[in-house]
Amino acid sequence: MRTRIQLLTVAFVMALAMMVPSATFAETVWVDGNKVALGGYDVVAYHTTHMATRGSKEHSTKLNEVTLYFASKENLALFEKSPHKYLPQYGGYCSFGVGKFNVKAYSDPRTFKIHNGKLHLFYNDFHKGKVLNAIVPWNQYENKLVAKADLNWAKIKWDEVKGFK
Repeated sequence: MRTRIQLLTVAFVMALAMMVPSATFAETVWVDGNKVALGGYDVVAYHTTHMATRGSKEHSTKLNEVTLYFASKENLALFEKSPHKYLPQYGGYCSFGVGKFNVKAYSDPRTFKIHNGKLHLFYNDFHKGKVLNAIVPWNQYENKLVAKADLNWAKIKWDEVKGFK
């Protein structure tokens, strides 16, 4: 009887664990205190204009309690048709930090790259007294780092932010 209860408990916990990612916005982008994603930058504009463009409250939407701003109603409409196409990789955290160091480091939404149709953001600030623009080392080993970041993200996406600072 005890073994049967243990097996049912394990089965229940496993089923619950499989449901959590689909019930939660697994690709939540880092947010400020007002739950605005990426400092208000428009995730669609990165793809359409190849520029970091601020959005506005006028053109905004919520995705699982996270507010995203867009520069235009057209960008908002594009996002609403296919949100996962435009969301940044690795929750909007620094792709280099995830790939190289297996950590969630904040990114600068003005430092970005579209790689194979996916938005990558990078840390660009002082680290240990020197400027670190993480896109520079990323570009040297991009394909290896993408593969490594994909593996690392599955392990750390629910971890607290550790970062470079």
